[in-house]
Amino acid sequence: MSNLGIERVRTTEIAAHVGRRVDLWGWLHAVRRLGGVTFVIVRDGWGMAQAVAEETGQLAPIVEGEVQPESVIRLSGVVTTAPQAPGGVELHQPEVEIVTPVTEPLPVLIGKKEVKAALTTQLDHAVFVNRHPARRAVFRLGAGVMAAFRAHLDSRGFTEIQTPKLVASATESGANVFAVDYFGQKAFLAQSPQFYKQIMVGVFERVYEVAPVFRAEPHDTTRHINEYVSLDVELGFIENHFTVMGVLRDVMAHIFASLSAQYAVELALAGAQLPTVPATIPHIHFADAQELILSLHGVDVRGEPDLSPQDERWLGEWAQREHGSDFLFVTGYPMAKRPFYTHPDPARPGYSNSFDLLFRGTELVTGGQRLHRYADYQAALAARSLSEAPFASYLETFRYGMPPHGGFAIGLERLLMQLIGAPNLRLTTLFPRDLNRLTP
Repeated sequence: MSNLGIERVRTTEIAAHVGRRVDLWGWLHAVRRLGGVTFVIVRDGWGMAQAVAEETGQLAPIVEGEVQPESVIRLSGVVTTAPQAPGGVELHQPEVEIVTPVTEPLPVLIGKKEVKAALTTQLDHAVFVNRHPARRAVFRLGAGVMAAFRAHLDSRGFTEIQTPKLVASATESGANVFAVDYFGQKAFLAQSPQFYKQIMVGVFERVYEVAPVFRAEPHDTTRHINEYVSLDVELGFIENHFTVMGVLRDVMAHIFASLSAQYAVELALAGAQLPTVPATIPHIHFADAQELILSLHGVDVRGEPDLSPQDERWLGEWAQREHGSDFLFVTGYPMAKRPFYTHPDPARPGYSNSFDLLFRGTELVTGGQRLHRYADYQAALAARSLSEAPFASYLETFRYGMPPHGGFAIGLERLLMQLIGAPNLRLTTLFPRDLNRLTP
């Protein structure tokens, strides 16, 4: 088939070419026969379109089963208005060229509205299953989240940085890290860019990073994986953690507004329910949250250093019921549960100037105010019986003047999980890494 004089267009663009013959390049998604009429569905990287033929003609290799779905094809046809068709148009007088034939059965059927295979099967064949329109929509939403995150922070004078993922010391005092042999020296995969983004506050004042982080935590839950994308922010010259919370609120509002404006198709395909971000997100102190749980549910969690997933769900329900909010800040977590660089609450030293942001009853963001004086770091490390030596380069920045500062980190995959209501974080991760999975 010659393409002389024929314009290749995306499936999402063909409505602008009614009456013209166009080329669509993509994958054979499905073939359907109805009342002597053949419908051929082609899928490209943006959407799907259908071609209609009453006689097989050059559709014979497809109709007669010589090739399987997912074969790469070039489909030519005249764009015709058809209100019942996807996008309101379809291709008539179709001609097809088989570019890359598939002749063996597919490992998972992806030509239906939903993928019916078990989660393990989907993940085993993720290189293929991620082609499904609903699966692809999730990851395009992820791209939209990252783009909106960057756009908003750029507009507020932040500078994007890239920090090392091979580090000499662990961020969280040595636990839960992947150790690697670095030319005979012991090194680690970075749990977080925390040290470096604080250091860079001394250079740029306001910084952010979008990058993977690695946690060697031996858990096997629906909400944890061992490598994920972290959206990190750090800013200087703050009053306290409430300043940071205000920036986070604005970031979240911009992300969801951008998704609403630019990703309507993907939101629908993924079954996402966009939240409304309140002008002021409600907040509750950690100690008050524990008292609330006792009063509402009769469960005494007072004295616990952290909130359990069930605690978070209860608090999420309360925020929705009392404030009509999908979001809730929990502030003032106990210092014993926060890293050594966390700033204590001056009024309540046992508690911290830190927070978690719950989104629909699940922790989404952790952040807070950091220590900024060198002497305070010395005291904090000593209190936890930690040597200064592994942190020497990190501590150097505090010897030479650092402003009050703080920041936060958003887990991209967990944000997507809560946005689409996925039952497992692995469904919002391109190629999950967990206790049992290192491929594909």
